Amino acid sequence: MALHKHVSDASSVPLSVLDLAPVGQGSTSAEALRNTLDLARHVERLGYHRYWLAEHHNMPGVASSAPAVLIGHVAAATERIRVGSGGVMLPNHPPLVVAEQFGTLEAFHPGRIDLGIGRAPGTDGLTAQALRRSTGPLSADDFPQQLAELLHYFEPPTPDQKVIAVNAPGNKPPLWLLGSSGYSAQVAGLMGIPFAFAHHFSAENTLPALALYRESFRPSAVLDQPYAMVAAAVVAADDDEHARYLAMPSGLSFLRLRGGRPGLFPSPEEAAAYPYTDLERLFVEDRLSSMILGGPDTVAKGVAELLERTQADELMVTTMVHDHADRLRSYELLTKAVRGS
Repeated sequence: MALHKHVSDASSVPLSVLDLAPVGQGSTSAEALRNTLDLARHVERLGYHRYWLAEHHNMPGVASSAPAVLIGHVAAATERIRVGSGGVMLPNHPPLVVAEQFGTLEAFHPGRIDLGIGRAPGTDGLTAQALRRSTGPLSADDFPQQLAELLHYFEPPTPDQKVIAVNAPGNKPPLWLLGSSGYSAQVAGLMGIPFAFAHHFSAENTLPALALYRESFRPSAVLDQPYAMVAAAVVAADDDEHARYLAMPSGLSFLRLRGGRPGLFPSPEEAAAYPYTDLERLFVEDRLSSMILGGPDTVAKGVAELLERTQADELMVTTMVHDHADRLRSYELLTKAVRGS
């Protein structure tokens, strides 16, 4: 696996994208999916390293519910950028299905596919049961067994093997583990594979999880030293005030999600007019505090500080704003701010 080694200079750290395909108020999921293809081509031109698609279900404001399907379309619409899952939530899927999907993707786009695996269902309990066609209790306890089964399907089949994942043997994409706590960090370290941490979702756990990954790391055929990517929420605009204005809908969206009322991604006007209680305002402010948002200088400082604290080998950026043009602009400004050009 060709991975960049860590460098302390923020201008040299690879930049990547995590896309949830946000569906803005007044828009449609079809438009959101077309925007995903447009953004992927845009960031490829800007020199981004990889483009990952999330897996979320039962969320009207997120169109990225079928990452394997989206990966195929994004990879076909681009030329060089790596495309992968951020991630496939393994408890939702039979390992055989995942192996066949990603073996097929790798066969179509050799050397450009990433298989990022997560341990959480990425949705509410009822939806997770519908995905699994099971009414049994939800548990991630069998994750190691599921992961081992998935990896087995990519190996050359033995003569007595009864079930073969078609297209998977010989077409194994690089495996990543994703996490927002220490569990997957430790598993990734013990397996000697790259690890991606969801700083945008669980900022307080970032440093402990990365430390655990590095402490538990064992060299493997894949990596001889740890490789950690940090996913951060970034909103860049022409100045700090406008960036905060564009970021407020993200706070309101998360507030509604936590309250069990997910909906379309709100507009900045809607977020500004929302009648927050004192407690809700504190919740939103806490959410925004974990983001890197501002004008170019503020964003450059925020990125440099995060990379210095985490010593991350790669930065994955997720930008949730209402208007597609603002999202394109945010990635342009971020690139110029970090790359200095």
